[in-house]
Amino acid sequence: QVQVVESGGGLVQTGGSLRLSCTASGLTFGAYAMGWFRQAPGKEREGVSCISNGAVTTYYSESVKGRFTISRDNTKNTLYLQMNSLKPEDTAMYYCAAGNFGFCSGFWQKPENYNYWGQGTQVTVSS
Repeated sequence: QVQVVESGGGLVQTGGSLRLSCTASGLTFGAYAMGWFRQAPGKEREGVSCISNGAVTTYYSESVKGRFTISRDNTKNTLYLQMNSLKPEDTAMYYCAAGNFGFCSGFWQKPENYNYWGQGTQVTVSS
């Protein structure tokens, strides 16, 4: 049984930082590409970042490039998202997802390509 659990969300002021974590069990973590998505009320789920199974390549959406950093520790089955210089428009539910495609490429931002999802962690940035 695969379980994906996010943590680390919260309320932060504009310009602040948060680090999200995601722990996965029941799967061969090191074989999966991992992604972070977010969804604000009334909006579609948006791909934020992706990291390949061996952490060789990373991808970011234009809206977070230069502010967010994705990383993973395959020895701990854990994915991270360091979020700096947060803005009110970053407010959303953040989801972790595992995809069995290994390497992120042009399709990483499509939610339907991922196999397993967490329940999400809320990030709220106050102005």
